[in-house]
Amino acid sequence: MTGSGSSAVDSWVPPLGRGALLGVVAAVPLIVYLRQFTVDDALIPARYAAHLARGLGFRFNAGGPATDGVTPLGFAHLLAPFAGGGPLAALAAARWLGALAWLVAAAALGARVAALSRHSARYAALLLLFSSAPLAGWAVAGLETGLVISLATLAAVLPSDGPGARWGAGLAGVAAWFRPEMIAWASVMALGRAKLASSRRERVVLAALSVLPWCTAAALRTVIFGRPAPLAVFAKPSDLAHGLIYVLPNLVFTGAPLAVLGFGAWRRLSTWPRFLIVAAFAHFAVVVLAGGDFMPLARLLTPVLPSLLVVVAHQLSSRPDRIFAAARVLLASAAEIVLLTLRGPAASHVLRDRLALVEAARIPLAGAERVATVDIGWVGAATEAEIIDLAGVTDPEIASLPGGHTSKAISGAFLTNRRPDRLVFQLAESEDEPLYARAVEERLAADPLIAPAFHEAWRSPADLPIHYVILER
Repeated sequence: MTGSGSSAVDSWVPPLGRGALLGVVAAVPLIVYLRQFTVDDALIPARYAAHLARGLGFRFNAGGPATDGVTPLGFAHLLAPFAGGGPLAALAAARWLGALAWLVAAAALGARVAALSRHSARYAALLLLFSSAPLAGWAVAGLETGLVISLATLAAVLPSDGPGARWGAGLAGVAAWFRPEMIAWASVMALGRAKLASSRRERVVLAALSVLPWCTAAALRTVIFGRPAPLAVFAKPSDLAHGLIYVLPNLVFTGAPLAVLGFGAWRRLSTWPRFLIVAAFAHFAVVVLAGGDFMPLARLLTPVLPSLLVVVAHQLSSRPDRIFAAARVLLASAAEIVLLTLRGPAASHVLRDRLALVEAARIPLAGAERVATVDIGWVGAATEAEIIDLAGVTDPEIASLPGGHTSKAISGAFLTNRRPDRLVFQLAESEDEPLYARAVEERLAADPLIAPAFHEAWRSPADLPIHYVILER
């Protein structure tokens, strides 16, 4: 590590160390506040895991084909030992895994900050951890994101040269295995470590550890599923305009990117923190090209945010940059608080609402054989019936149709051939909008082959924030 690490170590409070303890203390409050945050997609790998636990194989529908419906290859297998109680049990395990992994990474981040210098100003970087709703929320959401955030954090805080560099490179590679869009970030991180490596052989090893996991995942997908990219890439085609709309505001409201943008400070940074900045912004560019995401709290950007906090700590440790770096930290923290204020209240009770929805829908879905819906996560937790995935996330045939994941060009004839006996559609939020919330639902509900064949059998409880209807054949 750089800086006067030995002096910082001497001042640690055993056994965790002052910095590690501060990292955990900074991370815990928002984890507690957002402990009820999740998303519907978290129940997709949970259902795969439940079927693995029952010995049914890697498949979303118990009697259906094996499909590539989980972007992080192997994540459902990690959850399978805890999924004997079904998808909700797997979701609970995923949430605990993400939270615990993030607390370990937060401790490592705090220790890294502590080791940079003697000046206490460096700890102000952890203020951005304390007020980050994206980091806390996605740590407990139940998707792989919490694990990926932790892997990327450890990759950034481990030594940039010497024996520890291999561990850092390997963890960056594993992060790219789970999240394919992180390959650019992992590659730039490898370049940074290679630049500091002592030999050509070491540079080759570091590059291999950083890139080979991603290549292996692509090769496995090609062999097993016939395509190198996750099915979600085809189900949700990229949109550059949406990618820009997604990334640019989040560069401000996620705090850390705004905090490192001190152009004068760049010249005084050493090699490794410079590469941390370049790697993060390379990742942001890839997310733009990928079209961003529809999930809240900047999910796709969160894995690289902690690495930028290391850069902020470097800037706060530099005497010429300290005042301006502290001002940027305050500004960035204010932006994070704005995001927390706008999104936090709704995010803080999503799990409770989803569980209530699942329980309420169990009876009207009882006896169903095939259910067509866009929101396959919670519906798949409410019934063991075959799910016809109108978004195409787990269905290669529907994924190949034109349109986004809420607007697939599914005709009434196509759906009739799949023989659904229930349709679960989301209702629009206001009477001024169409009856149904998504284009594919509105089109199918008006189709002459569908409309006469189904009647409304159930509506979700009115006190829940999102409303659904079940149409029965």
